[in-house]
Amino acid sequence: MPLLLVLLFLVCHGLVLAAGAGTAGTGSFGFLIAAPLLAAGCCLWRARRDAAALGWCAIAVAMLLWSGGMALNLIDALAAGRTDLTPRASMLLYVLYAVPLVFILARARSERTSISLIDATLAALLGVLFFVHTGFFADRVDVDDAALDNMRYMFDIQNLCIAVFSIVRWLAADTAEWRSLFRALALYAVGYLLAAGYINHFSSEDSFGAYNDLLIDLPFLILAWLAVRSVRASSFAPSPRLSRLVQAGGPMILPLLLLVIGTLVVDHARALAVTGFVVATLGFGLRSMLLQIGLLEHQAALDQLARQDGLTGVANRRQFDAVLQSEWSRACRSGGGLGLLLVDIDHFKAFNDAHGHPAGDRCLQIVAACLQANVRRAGDCLARYGGEEFAVIVPEAGLDDMATLAETLRLAVAALALPEGPVSISIGVGFLQPSNTRDARQLLADADAALYAAKHAGRNRVCVGTAQLPQQPVHAPPPVGAA
Repeated sequence: MPLLLVLLFLVCHGLVLAAGAGTAGTGSFGFLIAAPLLAAGCCLWRARRDAAALGWCAIAVAMLLWSGGMALNLIDALAAGRTDLTPRASMLLYVLYAVPLVFILARARSERTSISLIDATLAALLGVLFFVHTGFFADRVDVDDAALDNMRYMFDIQNLCIAVFSIVRWLAADTAEWRSLFRALALYAVGYLLAAGYINHFSSEDSFGAYNDLLIDLPFLILAWLAVRSVRASSFAPSPRLSRLVQAGGPMILPLLLLVIGTLVVDHARALAVTGFVVATLGFGLRSMLLQIGLLEHQAALDQLARQDGLTGVANRRQFDAVLQSEWSRACRSGGGLGLLLVDIDHFKAFNDAHGHPAGDRCLQIVAACLQANVRRAGDCLARYGGEEFAVIVPEAGLDDMATLAETLRLAVAALALPEGPVSISIGVGFLQPSNTRDARQLLADADAALYAAKHAGRNRVCVGTAQLPQQPVHAPPPVGAA
């Protein structure tokens, strides 16, 4: 159906041209204005339901600017050239039409708002410089035979850059939505490059209202058709290296183009050219700084995730092993003691079977938060050791302090009010003087043996084991029913 509507549009436009509607092609102007408006509407429709919404919106803005330029051409035709304002204004809109396209082609798939604002500023200044440069040639058309050709070449370069950048982004896109967007933009840009090149260089003497106008319709109608097409699964997979290269190098497009255009206008707009140089340099530098800050924050978040248990938020086993080895080495140097608590939630398998895994996960989270709230020393480390088991590394503490902390944790968990009922924990306390043993594995073995003794003695209790002392229960309360 969309393809039939495209053909119907062209047929109707052709019939108007055949009827000779107006000496200045007034009837044809209606279709030339409607074609980009139709493309803009289809792009906005696609933006409402697509992950690449920003890209479709940028293309829609470009279509609206182009349509505005053609509307000013209509006003100029109706005024029969009695005003000098509309040609200049229409040229401005045709130049600015490229700004949102270059903006979306230069940016990465997702950026911070501050970085997007920098890119938008660079793109807008690029449009101004380009307009000043083309305007310089427009003012000299009557006195310089080469001025008109230079204007045509400038627009050829603009259209060629958009087409080439679109194709590169299409080949490098790593998601179906963005690949579909850049495919549509690339096909449109190539069609527009060919149509505009032919009209500007081979039929520029023809006024609007000739059959050449149908060529102008085609790129916009192709874009409208591609925008309303559904995204189909594609087996095409871009090279990961190419995708990363384009994502990293894309932001350089705007500053480089600013420097190039600034160099071209330096003779007839020196102040504006210098502004372009300064903004390109500072803009790219500020953008790089913000991007670097974002990367550092992202790296810090990844480092945190690598050390943190995803469910409970406490340290994970990897972080536990690193902290234990670090504290062991420090204790060996200082000669102080090192303590370890191994904490196990009693009857956790039965709790899971009775209440389900979501309730079990919630129980782990609540118990972990309770333990964390009662491990108050800055140097102590609470970690999820595995399953329903937690560990607390306690450096520079005596055996009595360890036993007291363990009992505090046991009582705190026993006081929790879970919807499913009370829970309890068993704790094994290990304490060693590093000078008496070869490595930290003895501390783990000692705490694990004490935990086994606590569970064997009835659970919901604290047992202490050391390399120098026999295992012994501490503060053993009456057994509590299974949770």
